[in-house]
Amino acid sequence: MDKILVHGSHSLNGSVRISGSKNSALPILAATLLTREPCTISNVPDLSDIHYMLQILSHLGAHVERASGVV
Repeated sequence: MDKILVHGSHSLNGSVRISGSKNSALPILAATLLTREPCTISNVPDLSDIHYMLQILSHLGAHVERASGVV
């Protein structure tokens, strides 16, 4: 595992954007079937596995909308 060692007297600050994970998004999408409430899931990667899952959810009766990484 990589690590960064920082030497000095100044504290670090900032932010890092983490890309979405297919392995996290797929079970989260499946779990949306457990509620009738609207669900919004962000940072969903644009991959074929995700597209297939969204098609499956649609065939099971879910209303699915996707735009810019948000489902």
